[in-house]
Amino acid sequence: MISRRLTTAVAIFGLAGAAALVGAPAASAHGDSHSTTGTRSLAAVLAKDGGGFDRNWNDFDIVDNAVTAVLSAKPGSPVGVLADGTVALTAFLPTDRAFRNLATDLTGKHYRSESAVFAAVASLGIDTVEAVLLYHVVPGATVTYRQALRSDGATLTTASGGSVTVHVVCRYLVQLQDADPNDRNPWVVRPDINKGNLQIAHGISEVLRPLDL
Repeated sequence: MISRRLTTAVAIFGLAGAAALVGAPAASAHGDSHSTTGTRSLAAVLAKDGGGFDRNWNDFDIVDNAVTAVLSAKPGSPVGVLADGTVALTAFLPTDRAFRNLATDLTGKHYRSESAVFAAVASLGIDTVEAVLLYHVVPGATVTYRQALRSDGATLTTASGGSVTVHVVCRYLVQLQDADPNDRNPWVVRPDINKGNLQIAHGISEVLRPLDL
């Protein structure tokens, strides 16, 4: 079962997560934290929209609730770095539609509401959700979309210990290659969220997969 295979990755990525955030190295996409001095955290940006669900599949309600769920269950989780705006990082935030695609792939079901998608994701277990979130965080550097466009082929080490590769297409589109070679790679669809702060995010069209599902 696909969901079981995803859960087995937790032992690998979960243990690596805390270590990756200690003395985090600069990302290889040439991030620059010197010109971005704001300290608003990404958790604060996500929470600004409220903690509920809506019918807009292009925002980030599910990842917001996933972060909240992990920190509620595990207050000392490395995911907490998203709430510390003094720590430079780059995060890739899957849209609600991206999580719906993942849930459908995992269960074979079609989901009509964000709350149902979140329930399906949460059913994987809090450790699995934590590991997936950490695979979307690149600690140590603030990488803007403009910098990413100049970084074709760069490998980014994530907070889980895994890596993603940056591909620049047609000079102005960014696609990320994850550890699953057989599924759709996500595109950056909403760049430079929280730009001007040490923590920056880019919305992506699919959930990054830390292993071949």
